[in-house]
Amino acid sequence: MIALILAGAAFLTLSMGYIGLPRHLAEWIIGLQLSPLALIVALMFFFIILGCFLDGISMVVLTMGVLLPTIEGAGIDLLWFGIFVVLVVEMAQITPPVGFNLFVLQGMTRRDITWLARQTFPLFCLMSAMVLLMYFVPGIATWLPQQMTG
Repeated sequence: MIALILAGAAFLTLSMGYIGLPRHLAEWIIGLQLSPLALIVALMFFFIILGCFLDGISMVVLTMGVLLPTIEGAGIDLLWFGIFVVLVVEMAQITPPVGFNLFVLQGMTRRDITWLARQTFPLFCLMSAMVLLMYFVPGIATWLPQQMTG
């Protein structure tokens, strides 16, 4: 079951990459000229929407080339942004209809995917709150890496 899901996700990733949809969406967000907070919120929604159709690695690969200059231009710390992307991509992996982690849970529990989506919604809300908390207190994400680098 998981192999079929991966094959379908790979086909969808190739199709979306071929038509350039993630790149066009990222360029559209860049063109809005948003404040850093609005940019982070827009990117959070952007990745969540992409997570409905793509797997996590594909989302990152297809969008980072376009988004990275904008993030640097907005003055957002790249280490912080990397942690933000990991968190938001994981949020996107529990969004129906193609949330890969939902399919993994379905295979493990033999439960209906709509039941699983309802059960993971509180975790989705917690991760959303974490993104906002991480924005207002960036040391949450950067303290440990700073301690490791000296």
